Amino acid sequence: MPTVIVPGWNGSGAGHWQTLLADELVENGREVRHPAFPDPDKPDLTSWLAALRASLAGLTDDGYDVVAHSLGAVLWLHHVATPSESPRAARVLLVAPPSPTTSFPEIAAFFPPPMDIDTVRHSADGTVLVGSDNDPYLPEGIAAAYGSPLKMPTTIFPGAGHLNTESGFGPWPNVSSWCGRDNLAFF
Repeated sequence: MPTVIVPGWNGSGAGHWQTLLADELVENGREVRHPAFPDPDKPDLTSWLAALRASLAGLTDDGYDVVAHSLGAVLWLHHVATPSESPRAARVLLVAPPSPTTSFPEIAAFFPPPMDIDTVRHSADGTVLVGSDNDPYLPEGIAAAYGSPLKMPTTIFPGAGHLNTESGFGPWPNVSSWCGRDNLAFF
């Protein structure tokens, strides 16, 4: 089953768990797709949505997984909230989305993210939220900001920051297991 990996603002560089995951999945014979964002350092909602939808082209309903980090998770919420011809995902993993009230001017067009419960539920067979209890970009916590409003299962990793390279997330066995369908609930 193909996996669409959606990075956040500034992308996922060498050593980031998304980069390592992509390498691992390809080694195991899985197809991996990445949206070709025109400028990952200067996010533009319209062009990022177009790049995401282009990466989904040719996939079939319930025939792919999505692994989105940070601004990529917010982008996914915009994607499912706006009409498109894109196929429905089998499973979606949203990791460390920034606060819905973020104030970074460079990404202001992405906020607040659309959070319609029914739309998100119908966009995949299952969507899981993963975050930390000390993410500097999500001070109110992932459960309060996203889990409760979306009535969505939420896994919280204590002391894990933004779940990126700076907070020590290189290889991440949990996400590898989830992609391999060994761990469907992601805990």
